[in-house]
Amino acid sequence: MKPKVTLLAHTPDAEQVVAMAAKLCYSASDIEHIRDGLDEEKTSSFIKMLASLGHGSPVEHATFTFGIEGISRACSHQLVRHRIASYSQQSQRYVDGTKFEFVTPPEIEKNEKAYEAYKRVIDMQSDAYRDIRDALVAGYIKDAVGDKYEGTDAEIIEKFKAENKTLCASFIKKANEDARFVLPNACTTKIICTFNTRSLENFFAHRCCNRAQWEIREVAEQMLLECLKVAPNLFANCGPSCLFGPCPEGKMSCGKMKEMREKYGR
Repeated sequence: MKPKVTLLAHTPDAEQVVAMAAKLCYSASDIEHIRDGLDEEKTSSFIKMLASLGHGSPVEHATFTFGIEGISRACSHQLVRHRIASYSQQSQRYVDGTKFEFVTPPEIEKNEKAYEAYKRVIDMQSDAYRDIRDALVAGYIKDAVGDKYEGTDAEIIEKFKAENKTLCASFIKKANEDARFVLPNACTTKIICTFNTRSLENFFAHRCCNRAQWEIREVAEQMLLECLKVAPNLFANCGPSCLFGPCPEGKMSCGKMKEMREKYGR
């Protein structure tokens, strides 16, 4: 499974909104007439001026909301480290994990021996999750109604569910809280996140870098492409930090600054 990024929403006329904020900072225009004269050319000029001055606060007025799916929990843990953003993530408490989808790193996928070991552990964790969840739910049922039902844990759950679907669902959610502890970082997740433009610039500088983990780098590249479609001037200078200066990684540099600049058309 590969990451999929969808731009769900963004500030209408994002570039003009940023230009209005910039105009307010540098001119005597009152609010009533702040939009006057801000055609496409003037808007672009204001945005380029902000970039040249390093004046970042006006771009914070434009926000972008993304839907991201098909990523691993390992990837989402990196994503939410970017603190100036808002996140809503699929819950492992409310969503059944007995048949979870998972991400396979490319290096493991192309190595037959490694993939066999990887898949074996994934299957084992899936089975363990189901067994733990069912055992817990069956225990909750016995606590509630005693030994009214006989059979395997799964059979007891089905019998109880037929009589009290609502309470059974409550027991399952409670069991999911503990059963999820055996789920791997490879589990896929879905997340909606909202960034302002300034935060996105920082995100792209770090996560489009060759030294970023492959999965979040792919997410970042897709996000940047979506942003360029709707606000090309705002994101014209976005990408890894090495595009406009020396690599900030120092001795840890990937050594491919030339290739990265060519990739981003610099």
